[in-house]
Amino acid sequence: MDLTLSDEQKMLLETVSGFAHEELAPVAAELDEKGEFPTAQVKRMAELGLMGIAVPTEYDGAGMDNVAYALAMEEVSAGCASCGVIMSVNNSLVCDPILKWGTEEQKRTWLPKLASGELLGCFALSEPGTGSDAAAQTTVAVKEGDGVVINGSKNWITNVNEADVCILFAMGDRSKGVRGINAYIVPADIPCYSVAKNEKKLGIKASSTAQINLEDLHLGPEHQLGKDGDGFKIAMSTLDGGRIGIAAQALGIARAAYEGARKYSTEREAFGSPISELQAIQFYLADMATEIDAARLLIWRAATLKQTGSRFSKEAAMAKLYASEMSGRVTTKALQVYGGYGYVKDFPAERHFRDARITEIYEGTSEIQRIVIARSVLAEITR
Repeated sequence: MDLTLSDEQKMLLETVSGFAHEELAPVAAELDEKGEFPTAQVKRMAELGLMGIAVPTEYDGAGMDNVAYALAMEEVSAGCASCGVIMSVNNSLVCDPILKWGTEEQKRTWLPKLASGELLGCFALSEPGTGSDAAAQTTVAVKEGDGVVINGSKNWITNVNEADVCILFAMGDRSKGVRGINAYIVPADIPCYSVAKNEKKLGIKASSTAQINLEDLHLGPEHQLGKDGDGFKIAMSTLDGGRIGIAAQALGIARAAYEGARKYSTEREAFGSPISELQAIQFYLADMATEIDAARLLIWRAATLKQTGSRFSKEAAMAKLYASEMSGRVTTKALQVYGGYGYVKDFPAERHFRDARITEIYEGTSEIQRIVIARSVLAEITR
């Protein structure tokens, strides 16, 4: 794998790094404290082309590749993890499935507005009683004429309060199991679609997470994404790509924590010299730097495989598993470097620590990633 970035990727990295440093990092703590959706920052991300990075230019996207997406996700998340997940959902969980599975009419209807930031998307797969067991859908889509009527509830929906469109999954034919699940593109302003419980979260507080209720929601055939029975396949392939984005988010959080701790260690004195001269602190920094680089390589590999059209489920799961758990380890060590100051909100260490935790849970828990990886490596024996 060629690790040399193209001129376009270097330019993107420089632009997004500057944006994250100058416009996201200075307001991240305030956004977290208030739990406010970063409207102005998301608008700027759209202006920079970050809300549809891999969407082709023919649909008004940036037309860049998946490594570029991973680069941008790392930088944005280092500046503000909440902005990172908002960007990730719009790109990976909304634009990507429409681009891959949508009709030409659906692509031209939705992608230009999503990529430009005119619209924001969300993804509704999990339910109050079904998280990791995504196949056990209780939301149902009953045929009525040439359309469907949907009833049910969906949980843990990022962006839901601000979203204009939702990628929704529902059971069309329970007798067929996972082959009975369908996918739909649902405008959020359609009658019988309502946002219910808003969650109060440990971290990424500036992004909204809530439940939606669907009561006799009528959809015409133009809203179906893919064919009957394609829903589970669409969901799983979408999550494969989404895991690359969340891995990059975890990487960005970890890097911000590490860089803050490294700088602090050169300023804080103990026993007559900077704590950076203590071997215990040096070992922490060495471990953090090594793990961050290892995670980045896993992410770039998965992104490259996706870009070339190769199978990447195992590699995406590895990247997401390692990067998210690495982020937990790195943010814990970073907080330790700060000592007591790491435990208070005067420094960003505690926010990074809180933000990192969710990356081991959403878009597939660490346990689910291990299942995906194990099945893949065992299947290799029979090939």
